[in-house]
Amino acid sequence: EFMQASWDIEEVQAKGIQHLASFVKDKSAFPYLQTCTEVITLAMKTHIDSLDLQVEGCILLLEILSRALEQGVMVALDESVASCLLHTVRKHSENEVFISMLCTLLMMVSASEVAAENLRKVGIIPDLLSILRRFLHNDKICLSCCAVVWSLAVSEDNADQAVLASALPVTSAVLQEHLQNGVVAESACSALWALALQGCLTASDYEPTAALLLDAVRVNPERAVLVKNGCLALASLVRLSETAALAMLLHPKGSGVELIKEQYHLHLEEPGVAEALCLLMNEMVQYDEVMLDMRSQKVEKLLCEIKLQFPFS
Repeated sequence: EFMQASWDIEEVQAKGIQHLASFVKDKSAFPYLQTCTEVITLAMKTHIDSLDLQVEGCILLLEILSRALEQGVMVALDESVASCLLHTVRKHSENEVFISMLCTLLMMVSASEVAAENLRKVGIIPDLLSILRRFLHNDKICLSCCAVVWSLAVSEDNADQAVLASALPVTSAVLQEHLQNGVVAESACSALWALALQGCLTASDYEPTAALLLDAVRVNPERAVLVKNGCLALASLVRLSETAALAMLLHPKGSGVELIKEQYHLHLEEPGVAEALCLLMNEMVQYDEVMLDMRSQKVEKLLCEIKLQFPFS
């Protein structure tokens, strides 16, 4: 109430945010803090020129969301909060340190389907892509933005086909730039999978995207989630085009079929990986030329192994 009575006074908002921050570690106060997100973001929007207030507000929101996740509570931020965060992104888009913090906040926010939908409604995707282009070298920003793209792209009610399609070259650039960084590559692979599911690729994208995903799996073989999502993305591409399947077979660094075998044996205890590999192979065998190659590489033997390993799946 104190903050709401004096929206125009920056010092009041700053003191209010600092005072709210002092309650973060108080378990009894926490349920009330979750209701303060709108007040905090509105203070940030009202005093958008004050970087100090933006930083304080962002840190407090991160604390609230982190504590909520620890307790298994999902804080679904409404459209007005999403709109306030978008204003902040636009105003301070060139401040790398602050944008890195803000993108982490957006990643945490987008974990909630409701909040992700609200971010999509206010039109945040072009701003995220602009940030990625500007800070392609920054692994934290790339990780967060790709995670948000994934959350927004998997939304069932997605009317932003053209906007999402524009995310493909930037997401591919992130994967190319951070191929050796398993955490970022995993996030980018997930985003590419979501974009493939939404039909955001054109015929000219199939071959280079398939080759890039194969590279990601080859470079980060120990990351089960990356392998799973990379293979699911490849399955989506192969379903759409034989070109993607042939790109897997004729990859200059080695056959995709051999890579599939290696990944299965590396992740024997991971049913999710085995399922993704089976889905990919199931899409590959729809093309006669590809199936012949798979037979010559004794894929039937591998399939029998998988069937024995996971008889009840």
